[in-house]
Amino acid sequence: MPDGGRTTEGRKGHITPEQRRSAPIPEQRQAPPQDPATGARRAGLLVTLVLGGLTALPPLSMDMYLPALPEVTRSLNSPAATVQITLTACLAGMALGQIVVGPMSDKWGRRRPLLLGMIVYVLATAICALAPTTELLIGFRLLQGLAGAAGIVIARAVVRDLYDGVEMARFFSTLMLISGVAPVIAPVIGGQVLRLTDWRGIFAVLTVVGVVLTFVVWKWLHETLPPEKRHSGGTVAALRTMRGLIADRIFTGYMLAGGLAFAALFAYVAASPFVVQEIYGASPQTFSLLFGVNSIGLITVGQINGKVLVGRVNMDRVLGFGLVVITVAALALLLMTSGVFGSVGLFPVAAALFVLMSAMGLAMPNTNASALMRTPHAAGSASALIGTSSFLIGAIASPLVGIAGEETAVPMAVVQLVCAVGSLGCFLGFVRPWRHQQPLERQAVRP
Repeated sequence: MPDGGRTTEGRKGHITPEQRRSAPIPEQRQAPPQDPATGARRAGLLVTLVLGGLTALPPLSMDMYLPALPEVTRSLNSPAATVQITLTACLAGMALGQIVVGPMSDKWGRRRPLLLGMIVYVLATAICALAPTTELLIGFRLLQGLAGAAGIVIARAVVRDLYDGVEMARFFSTLMLISGVAPVIAPVIGGQVLRLTDWRGIFAVLTVVGVVLTFVVWKWLHETLPPEKRHSGGTVAALRTMRGLIADRIFTGYMLAGGLAFAALFAYVAASPFVVQEIYGASPQTFSLLFGVNSIGLITVGQINGKVLVGRVNMDRVLGFGLVVITVAALALLLMTSGVFGSVGLFPVAAALFVLMSAMGLAMPNTNASALMRTPHAAGSASALIGTSSFLIGAIASPLVGIAGEETAVPMAVVQLVCAVGSLGCFLGFVRPWRHQQPLERQAVRP
């Protein structure tokens, strides 16, 4: 009822002064500030398996094929040195492909160049399975490498998009755990495939793996480089960016140190099938087992690096220690294979190779992380330079391991020692770690 022109209950939808005074004051609802580290870690949990698959694809393509190298020489009536060029062609393709795909991903984002590369990879691998001659196999291994480069360079660029500093080094170590499964199981799978079919069946399996990974990338890997952070320039701008990166002495030091360490690793990859099987008389299955053990050593040390050392010990110190161990192991291999200690069996040589491979778990993630830490403005181009230098140096080193034929392992040990000494020299000469100290607190993820 009306009461002096005022209502006691108020009209529908109208709040009286008494109700307003007695009502509780609502809390201001504000979105909690987004922690960049939390957001990046969530994204990282979703894409870690995808990135692991992309970085695992090159060792999978290489290592499944390794037990079949002697069979390929017999099947295609080619000398061992010629068949080893199939590895060199794939490496050279990966090197050249990265220098193209890296700037493309900075300009057009990560997804489109990656998907295109994966499709071409599948087609090239399928044709490798049908190659009737060594020359045709070499050509399509080159194309396989060119296309597979997209996964390598873009995986590193995505990590750089999401992480920085110590967190990035830890993620690289985690990525090494996932991608490291590939060299552990690949020779074993390759050896078992050879029980059922010939070397062509290995490429058929790789084709299926490529199809599955292409689908996974299309389904689950979202774009990590927003349009406002992409480079609008063309080829000239990309070359200018790369020139600026190379002019950075410290970046170049890390890049060359990592590339030469990778070449020492790949000298082992290219020569070990012949060294273990032809010189020491091991079976393809025994070779696969030894290769898997060495890969487990690399993974284990990589995880110690990421979970224990990174963030507690300066990365330059860890990297320097790893390069010294690689150099000492390569020197021991040269002394054993050249007969300084007399005739040695497979076990001492395998032990030295195990130490060398394990120390790569300290060298590879820390060179990548330290170099990319300096290049937040051009992750794709920096990743391309790192990958290109690694694969080019590896492509040059791999034919040299067979230069003296299949009767001696001395060329493998010489190449490894030269690369190890060069890697350590570039680290000390360019980076100069006693002057350049990496602060441990640089672990925040980029907003």
